[in-house]
Amino acid sequence: MPPAQPTDPSLAAFVDLCGDGRWRHRLAEIGERARALSRQGRAIQQRHALELALARLRAAPGERPVSAVERRLLGFAEEAVRLSHTLPPEPRERLRQRLLQGLTGEATLIPLFHLLRTAALHRANGFAVHFSGLAEETAHDLVIARDGAEAEVSCGMVSAEEGRPVHRGDWHALVDAVNPELQTWLAAHPGRYLLKITLPEGLSGPAGLAELHRRISDLLQAERRQDASQSAVLKLDPLVLAGAQVAGLGLPAHLRAQFGPEAHLAITGPAMPGSQPGAASGSVFVMAARAGREDAIATAVCHRMREAATSRLSGTRPGILAMFVEDVERGEWRGLRERLELEGAARRFLTEPAARPVVAVTCASRFELLGLGPPDAAPAGELRFRNPGHPSARLPALAPAILSTS
Repeated sequence: MPPAQPTDPSLAAFVDLCGDGRWRHRLAEIGERARALSRQGRAIQQRHALELALARLRAAPGERPVSAVERRLLGFAEEAVRLSHTLPPEPRERLRQRLLQGLTGEATLIPLFHLLRTAALHRANGFAVHFSGLAEETAHDLVIARDGAEAEVSCGMVSAEEGRPVHRGDWHALVDAVNPELQTWLAAHPGRYLLKITLPEGLSGPAGLAELHRRISDLLQAERRQDASQSAVLKLDPLVLAGAQVAGLGLPAHLRAQFGPEAHLAITGPAMPGSQPGAASGSVFVMAARAGREDAIATAVCHRMREAATSRLSGTRPGILAMFVEDVERGEWRGLRERLELEGAARRFLTEPAARPVVAVTCASRFELLGLGPPDAAPAGELRFRNPGHPSARLPALAPAILSTS
């Protein structure tokens, strides 16, 4: 995709494709939800970063240099407009409906941009690309062709939340709910504290969230050190750290090193606008939560692969599952790759009967979508694993789309 400039009319055309009123309403909705100075507000900003970036470029064209990531987003917007111009009326309306779906509720533009990027990757590898999902309403999204060989491509989404026993969204909501109480309590009990929370069965849903909030409040009000049940174990201890770790940026890194990448962490200090928690008073309250079992993000990805293989491929052509892993953090995504968790789970899936129509699976995240380099993103722009048992696995014409990247 050629880079676009902020003054490029394609951005205006993209908004026209959405509908100017719908676009303005969506941005106002996101802005209102993200305005809160809370973890949930920051999470909303992160989730809708693509829409917010496009809105900033449209609001102030040419006022500052355009970053590489912004140029990439503008390229996707331009590609959506270009595609709409090539489609007959009914498929064009289907494209518009997909776009509107991404501007509704908790949805984002990621699924559409993932589809556009996947098509662009195959074109760059010499394939002719047909948007069969839009044109003929097939269950798969694309048909790619090269040197007489064809393959179907299904673009799927999976949230990393599906593999987390403790959902990040629930953790953000808990911290926002308990933070005012912690600030009040810490002002009356100056010092450094660590509340370790073990959740044997994880945390998901409003009922478990409300119960855990109540137990934390009761523990603090009663000035107890411990509270244990089958659903959660709470233990309040002194936080032993060097002064520099409390006042500087070393505290989050120290906690992450101590509790590991899967831990959920929150740092609270007395309310002092513009200051780091505990920076002036030396007081700080840390909450660290872990589930009783490890995250299973790779397993969740393969569950979605299994569903797609049985419902979104015709079986008449080799099938490629292009999976997008959403809601994953930098360190998390890197760890999934470096520990070969995704590779191991994907290769096990490819041995299952459900994977017979699948010649290859690919995995990508926002880091690849936005064109970031290693170590944040996979070096090849995606993870790709070929199914050696598929009859078309050794076709030279399909090699650029199916050869494993590791």
